[in-house]
Amino acid sequence: MHDPFSYQRKPEWLRISLPGGANYTRLKESVKRHGLNTVCESASCPNIGECWNMGTLTLMILGESCSRACRYCDVPTGNLAPPNKEEPEEVAKTLALLKLQYAVITSVDRDDLEDAGASHWSETIRKVKHLCPDMKVEALIPDFQGKENLIATVCEAKPHVLAHNVETVPSLYKMVRPQGRYEWSLKVLEFAQKHFDFPVKSSLMLGLGESADEVKIVMKDLLLSGCRLLTLGQYLSPSKKHLPVVEYIHPDKFAEFYEFGMFLGFDHIESGPLVRSSYLAERQFSMLK
Repeated sequence: MHDPFSYQRKPEWLRISLPGGANYTRLKESVKRHGLNTVCESASCPNIGECWNMGTLTLMILGESCSRACRYCDVPTGNLAPPNKEEPEEVAKTLALLKLQYAVITSVDRDDLEDAGASHWSETIRKVKHLCPDMKVEALIPDFQGKENLIATVCEAKPHVLAHNVETVPSLYKMVRPQGRYEWSLKVLEFAQKHFDFPVKSSLMLGLGESADEVKIVMKDLLLSGCRLLTLGQYLSPSKKHLPVVEYIHPDKFAEFYEFGMFLGFDHIESGPLVRSSYLAERQFSMLK
């Protein structure tokens, strides 16, 4: 009998190439010089070289510690500092200096704050759009516990893309995201799609023990919720303290999910073992119908 909590050797198709290239080096130096907190680096993203060479990166706001303790995530929990009131302006000025084509902004969960960080999110998006008028902004937001007034606060700042990741299938939520709710995540996407005219995006990690049928059901739920862009990638455990990988999904299976999703009617899907939620985000945006 297979033990879902045993640790497996990574297959050959998960080999990662070392990042390099002129644009990558330039951006790496700029990020270090300005002290930016990028998810690309903190999460050791396997696609950092490819994305940075294309002039796209992902920044994290509202601190480096989270109010939740999702069992797949390597972001520290607790020791929550008050939001830096200067952060929206600082992020905008730094992005203006970097002269990027596309930036993804994300954040930790801040359930400890009265508005869960929604006003900070709104101000950051507005400042960035003002100082970087030629750059596209994707907001990868928390679930805000499904509270429509907080979701609206962020959406009213009008990012070019609104993203929220469901991460896994409903049957695994209690194990994977004990402080989250599948319904909250769908509500974020539904509300944004219904009341605003920017594209909505989501992402799923595979290999946590979900079945193929469960993945397809979630894909249908996402499409019905107004999601137009989707990424599917392999879950990789950050450490032995986190949930282990139950299964390494073969690239052929990712290809099958891609075909299924495009048949359903998604505008664009990135599906592969090394795909992450912000993978080639600018290309996804450009592929919108």
